[in-house]
Amino acid sequence: MGDDLLDLYRRASEWTTGKVAGAAANPHAPTPCDEWDVHLLVNHMLDTQDYFVRTARGEDAAPPSGSPPDTNRDDPAADFRAACDEVLTTFGEPGVIERTGPALGIAFSDQLLHGWDLARATGQDPTMPEGLPEAGYEMIHGRFTEDQRKGVFKPEVEVAADSTAQERFLAYTGRRPE
Repeated sequence: MGDDLLDLYRRASEWTTGKVAGAAANPHAPTPCDEWDVHLLVNHMLDTQDYFVRTARGEDAAPPSGSPPDTNRDDPAADFRAACDEVLTTFGEPGVIERTGPALGIAFSDQLLHGWDLARATGQDPTMPEGLPEAGYEMIHGRFTEDQRKGVFKPEVEVAADSTAQERFLAYTGRRPE
């Protein structure tokens, strides 16, 4: 399972890094994330990856907040790629995935969702790579109580029974998959 998770995270990182690069020229575009423009969303994404790395290493780290630190510099895609590489290195160490439970799966899902947010905000193709939305949905569906969802996701959006995996994944997190 560990190698599979690392592969999912790696694939999502490659796709999302492309969305970060494509969004860099439009830092003030509004995103589907309430009150966050592209610049703030990328800061959140960097902060989130740092959080997962630090907690996996056993360091004290506060969960990402609604006001992420401004760590987004001149080359957001390079910064994001470096953060993703650090996650892969950290979680690739023997025993880390087993010790940290669902952390890498949640990091993978979070990054995939925010890649979609960036794509939507900046007119890029928001179609997730094959197999990733199914895996993302499986990683997070049912893992959060309604109270936990309040700080993480909007209320679930209803979708048709024949919706695609990406539509179900997005809807579960309160995103309208239109």
